[in-house]
Amino acid sequence: MNPAQIFFWPAIVLAGVTSTALALVGLAPALAILLFAIWSGSIALLAREPSEQRFPDDGASASSAIAIADSMAAMIEHSGTPLLLTKGSRITVANKAARSILGDHILGQDPRVALRHPEAIALMESRKHGEAIVTGLVRRRDIWRVSRHVLDADYAVIELLNRTSEADIGRAHTDFVANASHELRTPLASIIGYAETLRENPGDLDTPMATKFLDTIHREARRLQSLVSDLLSLSRIEAEKHEQPAKPLDYSALVERAAQDAAGVDRRDRLQMNIDAGLRVAGDAQQLEQLTRNLVDNALKYGAADGKVSVALDTGPHGNARLIVSDTGEGIPPEHLPHLTRRFYRTDPGRSRASGGTGLGLAIVKHIVERHRGRLEIRSTPGEGTTVTARIPLLSTASQRVTKDGKAASGNRMSQR
Repeated sequence: MNPAQIFFWPAIVLAGVTSTALALVGLAPALAILLFAIWSGSIALLAREPSEQRFPDDGASASSAIAIADSMAAMIEHSGTPLLLTKGSRITVANKAARSILGDHILGQDPRVALRHPEAIALMESRKHGEAIVTGLVRRRDIWRVSRHVLDADYAVIELLNRTSEADIGRAHTDFVANASHELRTPLASIIGYAETLRENPGDLDTPMATKFLDTIHREARRLQSLVSDLLSLSRIEAEKHEQPAKPLDYSALVERAAQDAAGVDRRDRLQMNIDAGLRVAGDAQQLEQLTRNLVDNALKYGAADGKVSVALDTGPHGNARLIVSDTGEGIPPEHLPHLTRRFYRTDPGRSRASGGTGLGLAIVKHIVERHRGRLEIRSTPGEGTTVTARIPLLSTASQRVTKDGKAASGNRMSQR
């Protein structure tokens, strides 16, 4: 028995401990498993009988190498991280995730040709550990981190990590701060300008002019208050977006109450409500009220001046509570529809600001619907009006509809015109 055979199992244990330690300090689990497989395979080859080592058969050696490669390929095939194993200047193993982004043809190809980026090519030619940031690997604006881990003189592992989402989040935060700053600065500039005029020339202003200035200050202050309130609401909703609400509530009564609150006394006669009674959902009452108020207020503001606004609540075809708010206004051009739920997006900025809009109403609605695991749909036909549908999952069938005495009911309908 040769020394390699004597120390075979201690060496295997050492390989396992080392691979585990590398995983714990930050090496990707898939790479740790791959390293253990290569290390174990090398130990197994060294532990063969001396006669086998002195007089190797080229065919047997090739078969062993192929078997090891196949074993490693099977181990990493279903990893969600794209991984490549290279031998020399050729890709010998590519898992499913790597083939899906680079193509099946990369097997046997030079990794420099597969990655096609100056930074990645320089990394491959260095023959050392390292990483590079690559753009446009799959799509034009994609950002990937390419990491190369050298295993021995022949083998290396290439790991591809998609950083596009992180970059998109960073850009979104930057845009949000810039837009928020602009929206805050506009009313503040008006308030400061008019206040300075009143302060510097108190005797030169007659009462009507002073009153006009004060009205403007008050209006802009209210707009500023609404903007800060919406920003805080959006922040709270986003902070809780992974916590699905679980408190049962009577959605029908909530929608009716919130819709009337949004309309107020002056606009309540424009509402046409058609609400199924007793629909129950698991939700955050405050947020669902805000959702309803935002949709109804938007329809009343941007619909026809004296037009009716329809508010309907029923059971959708997929077991959800379907809130439908429709107006009879000018409608929205189709090119604007995909962007309506973006923060501060306005189809008509001047009209929105004049009506007191903050540009955050539909963004808040979208995040509330997502937190409740629902769906939001916006349809609009220019010249006819806009319909917004918010679907929220209902509670179980047994508790969907309740009457005052607690017994199951069906088909009751509350309606108000």
